[in-house]
This record gives sequence, structure tokens and C-alpha cells, in this order.
Amino acid sequence: MMNAILASTSTLHGEDYLEYLIPVLQELYKDAAEVIFIPFARPGGITYDEYTAKAAKAFEKAGKNLKGIHEFSSPEEALKNTGGIFTGGGNTFLLVSELYRNNLMLPLRESILHGAAYLGTSAGTNIGGLTMQTTNDMPIVYPPSFKTLGIIPFNINPHYLDPDVNSTHKGETRETRIKEFHRLNSPPVVGLREGSWLEVTHTKISLNGSLPARIFEKEKVPYELDSGSDLSHLN
Repeated sequence: MMNAILASTSTLHGEDYLEYLIPVLQELYKDAAEVIFIPFARPGGITYDEYTAKAAKAFEKAGKNLKGIHEFSSPEEALKNTGGIFTGGGNTFLLVSELYRNNLMLPLRESILHGAAYLGTSAGTNIGGLTMQTTNDMPIVYPPSFKTLGIIPFNINPHYLDPDVNSTHKGETRETRIKEFHRLNSPPVVGLREGSWLEVTHTKISLNGSLPARIFEKEKVPYELDSGSDLSHLN
């Protein structure tokens, strides 16, 4: 019954917040009377209310009402009864910490598995994987577990960047970091470039957007998959 979109980013260069995803949102949430927003990753120190207002403005363009999960007297019950959920970007460590602190990680997973339409962007996409261990974020807090929703059988690296051959920076690339992950961990990792997203249903995981994704599997040479590809084989 799953119906989820896991997007690399919320905002493309030169566009408004969620602008490139508006047509996707209209289809994703067509049966949802209202969408619950999870603002726990809140970027830049803004308040939950401010972040929710920003997201709500974008959702108005898709013809949907949005309400922050912090506005409900019983967030767990709200998740059980909703038809749509959106988790925004920010810091993945903070997001995961808050989900566990509020005892919402399992209810969120169960709601998605039972058919609530789900959109994640950036940090909200990171938590769709098995663990948050392939995030790009700084560990500003220490969550009780790195285990996340596991609605897909692999991990994601949102905002994936290819090495810049003209750069004088000689530090680690994203590819290097993911290979470090695979020295000690086995799940595949999908490097999701900006403007790309995964569409997850109960039968299929497909890549959408204009760019290919870079696929990392333990002890294998990384490879590219074009938009439109089926990623259901990764586990």
C-alpha cells in the first residue's frame, strides 16, 4: 500500500520552495484531505511555526492544506488517521533525535506502510532508508539510534555531488565517504542528485527527474542508473 516520494532536495536553484515538485504533490496527495508536516529537522534555527508556514505556502499551490505535527494534541493519533505526511529537510541528526524523543518513529513507519502518502525532502528522504548513516549533516545532537524508517531496503545520500575535476580541494568526495561507509556496512547507497526523486509504491521503486543516480554496492564498482530505472533490485 506504500505511496511515497523521496526527493533529494526541496529547492532547485532559481526556484521557489518545492516548486519543481508541485505536479508530483498534486498526484501524491490527491486522496488526502489534509497533510501533516513534520518540521523537526528545522533548518537555520527557525521555529516549527515558521517552517510550517513556509511549507504550507507551497502546498497551497498544490491545492492542499498543511498542518504541523506539533499543533496536534496527540501526534501519534494524528499520524494513525492521516492520509498524507511531509517531512522537510534540515539536519538529519536533529530530525531522528526528535522522532525518537517523541516516540514517533514507529508510528510514522506504520502510517506509511498502511498507505498514508509520504513526501520526504533531504533529511526527510534520509530517514526513508534503513539508517541515517549516509547523511551529509553534522552530528549536532546524538540520537538514540541511527536506525530509521526502512521503507526502502537501502540507504540514500541526498544532494549527491560529483567530484569537480577543476577544484583545487583535495579532501574527501561524496564517493569517498560512501566507500568508507561500505568498509563497515553492507546496505547499498543511492547517490540522489538535485532535482531527482524516488517514487516508492508497494510493488516498485523507480527513479524520476532529469538526472541519473549513482549506485554504490559493497565491493562493487559504482555505476549509474538513468531516470526511469527500477531500483527494486537493490537490497
